[in-house]
This record gives sequence, C-alpha cells and structure tokens, in this order.
Amino acid sequence: MTQTTQHDRPDENPQVMDFLLNRRSRPAKMLRAPAPDAPMLRRLLTAATRVPDHGKLEPWRLVVLEPEALARLAALIEARGAAQDMDPAQVAKAAQTFRGSPMVVAVVAAPKPSEKIPEIEQILSAGAVCLSLLNASLAQGFGACWLTGWPAFDRPFLEQGLGLTEDEQIAGFIHIGTSDATPPDRPRPDLDALVTWLRA
Repeated sequence: MTQTTQHDRPDENPQVMDFLLNRRSRPAKMLRAPAPDAPMLRRLLTAATRVPDHGKLEPWRLVVLEPEALARLAALIEARGAAQDMDPAQVAKAAQTFRGSPMVVAVVAAPKPSEKIPEIEQILSAGAVCLSLLNASLAQGFGACWLTGWPAFDRPFLEQGLGLTEDEQIAGFIHIGTSDATPPDRPRPDLDALVTWLRA
C-alpha cells in the first residue's frame, strides 16, 4: 500500500485537523449573551449549509430563535408538559433550556419527494447541518451545543410553536452564545472496539 507524505497533500490544514481532534461542545447552561449578531450568524449559517446534499434537494431549513421567541417557546413547553401531566421537574428543565439560552437555531429536516434520494439520506444531510453549525460556532469562538429533548418530538409544540408541517421534524436545536469556561473532556470512543478493517 502506497503511503502518502505531507508533500502529497497540498491542501492539508493542520489547524483545522487540530480543531476537529480537540473540539468540545459547551453545555447550554454555560452559555450567556452575547450571541452572534446578524452578519456573524449569516456567516455561520453559510458554513453550516455547506454539507453533503445528494441531488441538491436542500432537505432542511433553519429557524433562528431569539430571546423573545425563546421565552414564548419556554411558556409553550410548560403548557404542553402540564397538558400531558409530565413530571414538573422534567418540564421545568426543558423550559429553562430555551428560556436561558442567548440564541437557538432550530435545524428542521424537511425531506423532499425524490425517486433517487432516499429519505434517510436527506435526514442525515440535516444532521450534517447541525454538526456543521455547531463546529462553525465553536471555530468562531462561541460556545455551542446540539440538543433535542422531548419538545423536539412533541408535534403540537413543533407545529404551534415553530410552524413545522406534518412532514417536517427537528434534527436538532443548536444553542449558541458566549462561554467563559471549558468543560472537562469526556471519555472518547475506543476505535479498536468500533472499527473493522476489511482488507480483502
């Protein structure tokens, strides 16, 4: 097998590779204002949407949630939790995740009818948008995390609160803000237990 050297890879970017090897999400509770302003957010969203998209279907859309919208959605979460007689602590935790966040971008998976591109590939593309937005935010110096939680699967919340259609679902809520602290690293996957090499 031919081994490549550094000189064989003119587009090598060690700084990006170092970022990917060391990137770390910031918990939502560690985020505070300021969030990205409009020009910066547009830059982050531009980076986020440069993802694999077979068939160029753009099977996703983005909903930017600012403080007033987050307060409204937190109240809706409380109402939905009460309507379903959910554990009050669980409801309060979900509501505070929205109410206490400087900004959230809801990444909506919106699969398009296609004879060539399976729906699962389109949903995975939406997941790629989530990760790209998360990484772009971290690379730009913001704190960010990718969350869902039970509201992401509550249809009345999604349709009443976010205007999703019945064919759409949440791929992720990306919380973005400023964070002054870095959480301790967590154990990382054991590649030897997860990778299979097929050489023939």
